[in-house]
Amino acid sequence: MQMPPFPSENGVEGDDEREEGEDVDDEEEEEEEDDEDEPRLKYQRMGGSIPSLLSGDSASCIAVADRMIALGTYDGTVHILDFLGNQVKEFAAHSAAVNDLSFDIEGEYIGSCSDDGSVVLNSLFTDEKLKFEYHRPLKAVALDPDYARKSCRRFVTGGLAGHLNFNTKKWFGYKDQVLHSGEGPIHAVKWRTSLIAWANDMGIKVYDAANDQRITFIERPRGSPHPEILLPHLVWQDDTLLVIGWGTHVKIAAIRTNLNKGANGTYKHVTSSNTNQVDIVASFQTSYYISGIAPFGDALVVLAYISGEEDGEKEFSSTIPSRQQGNAQRPEVRIVSWNNDELATDALPVHGFEHYKAKDYSLAHAPFSGSSYAGGQWAAGYEPIYYIVSPKDVIIAKPRDAEDHIAWLLQHGCHEKALAAVEAGQGRSELLDEVGSRYLDHLIVERKYAEAASLCPKFLQGSATAWERWVFHFAHLRQLPVLVPYMPTENPRLRDTAYEVALVALATNPSFHKDLVSTVKSWPRVIYSALPVISAIEPQLNTSSMTDALKEALAELYVTNGQYDKAFSLYADLMKPDIFDFIERHNLQDSIREKVVQLMIVDCKQAANLLIQNRDLITPSEVVSQLLNTRNKCDSRYFLHLYLHSLFEVNPHAGKEFHDMQVELYVEYDPKMLLPFLRSSQHYMLEKAYEICARKDLLREQVFVLGRMGNSKQALAVIINELGDIEEAVEFVTMQHDDDLWEELIHQCLNKPEMVGVLLEHTVGNLDPLYIVNMVPNGLEIPRLRDRLVKIITDYRTETSLRHGCNDILKADSVNLLVKYYNEAKRAVCLSNEEDVARSKRDANRASQTITPNVRNMDVKSKTRGDGRCCMCFDPFSIQNVSVVVFFCCHAYHTTCLMDSTETNTISKKETGTASEGLYEYEEEEEEEDADDNGGEATDPQMRCILCTTAVS
Repeated sequence: MQMPPFPSENGVEGDDEREEGEDVDDEEEEEEEDDEDEPRLKYQRMGGSIPSLLSGDSASCIAVADRMIALGTYDGTVHILDFLGNQVKEFAAHSAAVNDLSFDIEGEYIGSCSDDGSVVLNSLFTDEKLKFEYHRPLKAVALDPDYARKSCRRFVTGGLAGHLNFNTKKWFGYKDQVLHSGEGPIHAVKWRTSLIAWANDMGIKVYDAANDQRITFIERPRGSPHPEILLPHLVWQDDTLLVIGWGTHVKIAAIRTNLNKGANGTYKHVTSSNTNQVDIVASFQTSYYISGIAPFGDALVVLAYISGEEDGEKEFSSTIPSRQQGNAQRPEVRIVSWNNDELATDALPVHGFEHYKAKDYSLAHAPFSGSSYAGGQWAAGYEPIYYIVSPKDVIIAKPRDAEDHIAWLLQHGCHEKALAAVEAGQGRSELLDEVGSRYLDHLIVERKYAEAASLCPKFLQGSATAWERWVFHFAHLRQLPVLVPYMPTENPRLRDTAYEVALVALATNPSFHKDLVSTVKSWPRVIYSALPVISAIEPQLNTSSMTDALKEALAELYVTNGQYDKAFSLYADLMKPDIFDFIERHNLQDSIREKVVQLMIVDCKQAANLLIQNRDLITPSEVVSQLLNTRNKCDSRYFLHLYLHSLFEVNPHAGKEFHDMQVELYVEYDPKMLLPFLRSSQHYMLEKAYEICARKDLLREQVFVLGRMGNSKQALAVIINELGDIEEAVEFVTMQHDDDLWEELIHQCLNKPEMVGVLLEHTVGNLDPLYIVNMVPNGLEIPRLRDRLVKIITDYRTETSLRHGCNDILKADSVNLLVKYYNEAKRAVCLSNEEDVARSKRDANRASQTITPNVRNMDVKSKTRGDGRCCMCFDPFSIQNVSVVVFFCCHAYHTTCLMDSTETNTISKKETGTASEGLYEYEEEEEEEDADDNGGEATDPQMRCILCTTAVS
């Protein structure tokens, strides 16, 4: 992919050179198809101090630490930059071009080597500076990663002399040790932990500084250009993985260091053969020259140099086009897998790329943790940064972030993927508005109205104006029903018109009538007016477009509008289960008159109770008429039975005109309840009832009806001949109180010995068993006759014994009560005086001592007291010279009051000529008896208490 020119942060623009005169051929079409692949990296030309630094000089190499960047130039200067390209420090370290730079792991020291044959070490935070002369051009240098931590201050360097010098600080100064020589110039060296890897003309070697031994050798790829023409590139991906890019070859070597655990828990190195120290885990050849290489998660970033032969073919020779040829192509950044699968390709618009050779470019990357890359994504803040250096440019390459990804998706019409990325939390929240607006427009153009509606809540959110605009836009397109489920009812709340238009749109489309019901139920009633919607639905009543769902919606709207009677009518037609609660809640008993059948279908028991409770509003005749004349497909006769049965239980006379019908209904639906009904009702035709019972072979019901009709003998015959139940026959005869019927029962049983025996058992108390025994023909064998006779005699004796015992108890109780009455009658009655109440209380102790046992107090809780007053005039008895009459019931009267009342009652008797009860009466018989008891002397007539008529002697 060819990248467009990108601005730098300081406004410096790069060349925007486009090839002209090219025809559109198949290869270009393939390139355009490739352009559809999303790039993995985004690029930016480094600004800050870089443009001014490189305007008079050229960059030769670069190194990156955690906190800064070091840039070497051809004039021998080392520039320390921040990540924005601003110069922090500058070291005039060399007199010739800087060939290599190296930081320690802490980023406190920078080492550089040059063609002037020197190595210069500079402290970035102090004035410390060391310079080592080797008198031959040096091409590579590497500081010990722990250079700042250790006092030995080690580094390695090499160059055209062919020696790999290992420099260490000793007691008496710095000492060089030649680790390797004799295989040509040292072209590259990299140090990771204790492993040092370097490249010479023969290949790559790895040395273990901790074990002081060379552990592996990797041969130089065959056919690769000479290192002087195309430098090899070494990168440690981690502590044991070495990435090698040389010419057109890529190898990835896994270095194995043999470690054995010692007795003290430490690890020690064990010598082994070199062949067992390295595994080439990946190896492939490219179609381009490698100017730089770096890890990219589980892939590789390769800076590709493509030579510009006129025939367009790539020749892998040891010659590279010179700067003067000016036919090189743009350098490319390619992301490839370890199997050389190309994942992304970007062509860089580098200044003067036509004149550069492969070794004029270099690639460096900021240190990063391999654990920051998982599942194809980089952890936030841990993305790798790549720096592509050419003589006049420093280009920064970063993995594209979520916002870049979303922008690319929108640019290429992938709105769904862009939305998914935004919803996944990628990018800023403000992107949702942009993505949403463009996505909705796209869906409307594609006529994907439902999908557009489902996304409106995400995109429009709390903007009432935006919602109303889209509501009316959908209405204009006649697609508003698909938007209704997503319309907000609060936060924001739209204008009433928007909701009313939406409901009308649902009502006019039969496919959305069910949605209309759910919407009306779920939307708050205060956000819209129901009248416009009702007006739109009512013309559809009694038409083919009036569905049950639309009826339910209209009923809900009636409820919203307070028209409960109309709502009830529709609910009844729909047979809603909660219609009874609706009736009770809104007091709609007056409206049930025309909906009897519907209510019975919904819940027959509850409906029957409701109709019976409101029988003053709808009479039983109306209910029965509706149930008999219904056209609904239902068991109307069962409903009729249930209603009449419930009505009969509440009031046996309320539906008396339908009792003949009830007989048939009981026979059909509940035969067990027929007999109780026949016994309780007096309003059915006996002949018709008997005919129905006979037709259905209901024997006990026949017996009852025959008995009521007066056909007792026929009823008795049914019991004996059909039921064969002598006990029921005895019970039936007993209830009839007819001696002739007993004779009939005995005669019908004489021919059945078993019945005779049972009859003997159950007639005790009704008939004399001897009478039955005498009527039994001689020779008739009665089963268990002896046992039954014994039982009869035993029962008779028991009955006699009980009678004697009851008589004895009655006599004893009578004597005891008479004695008790006599003792009570002998006691005196104390009349309290109001004037003496206070004195009685003060002298309570003394009074209790003086009262004799024969005095009885009037204070009886169970009787009405006089309390020292006349029970007629209620005057106290303290008035002198007035006689008093006291009864044993503790009621007291003035004699004059009692006599006046008696005379008044006597006159009343004479006028009426009747023997009504008076206040007292003369009992002649008792007078005579008393006279006889007193020696023939007559006494005054006996008087009775006015209040309780208890006599006193």
